[in-house]
Amino acid sequence: MQFFFEALIGGLLSGVMYSLVALGFVLIYKASGVFNFAQGAMVYFAALTVVGLMGHGMPLPVAIVLAFGAMVLLGLATERFVLRKLVGQPPISLFMATIGLAFFIEGLAPMLWGDAVRPIELGIQDEPIPWLLERFDIVVSRFDLVASGIAAVLVAVLAIFFQKTRIGRALRAVADDHQAALSIGIPLERIWAIVWAVAGFVALVAGLLWGSRNGVQFALTFTALKALPVLVLGGFDSVAGAIVGGLIIGASEKLAEIYLPPLMQAGFGGNFGGIEGWFPYVLALLFLLVRPEGLFGEKHIDRV
Repeated sequence: MQFFFEALIGGLLSGVMYSLVALGFVLIYKASGVFNFAQGAMVYFAALTVVGLMGHGMPLPVAIVLAFGAMVLLGLATERFVLRKLVGQPPISLFMATIGLAFFIEGLAPMLWGDAVRPIELGIQDEPIPWLLERFDIVVSRFDLVASGIAAVLVAVLAIFFQKTRIGRALRAVADDHQAALSIGIPLERIWAIVWAVAGFVALVAGLLWGSRNGVQFALTFTALKALPVLVLGGFDSVAGAIVGGLIIGASEKLAEIYLPPLMQAGFGGNFGGIEGWFPYVLALLFLLVRPEGLFGEKHIDRV
């Protein structure tokens, strides 16, 4: 039973990290209806900018501040030169534009800072928490707990920001109806610029946490793929859905990785390794058949 709780807690902590990545998608989708395929590239660019600046002798806090400025500029430039030009175009055009943006960022980042795999040391040790180990004999990584705490605080702050502030209310109005928001004087371009800048900041935090765990490398771009099952379960336009979906995916992925291979091997024989890589997508596919809009997504009814 202790092993089960250990796996469950580890999965939930990883799920909070997935929620952080998914949040970047939700922010932009809520404001503009655009699925930002470049979010993973933004995570890579942010982390690589930090280690690149540190490689030029800058301390970590200064590098983070400058990288934040770079991500804000990237978000503003994306809104100004990509999104604004495509207002009123079909959604597929906007989606294809973000794919092109992803390839551009993936090429720009190593051109500026190099493509070598480099670590980020945030001062958080990846070691078991002593009191949990001694009292309950449960191994929980200190890094996972702190990183998940940082991600949870950021998600909570952004949720409050969207619910309680004037800009947050304007964002929700824009998300509901662009034309109606414009008609009552809400500056659409300004709201989009703010959202892209915030998404850049979220990408920076995600890049620091995932880069500290796995090293800063091109594989960080694939963190976006980890967020897809989270979005399917939680809903593409829900901050709460990103949180709940991340927890479900993180926990189910970890438990499936541990408990499914022996069951499948006993029933079918053969080797069933690597389940954690595809199980979240199978779960998301099954969930699509039952509730396509996600747990917290807006339900659409087509009338014929």
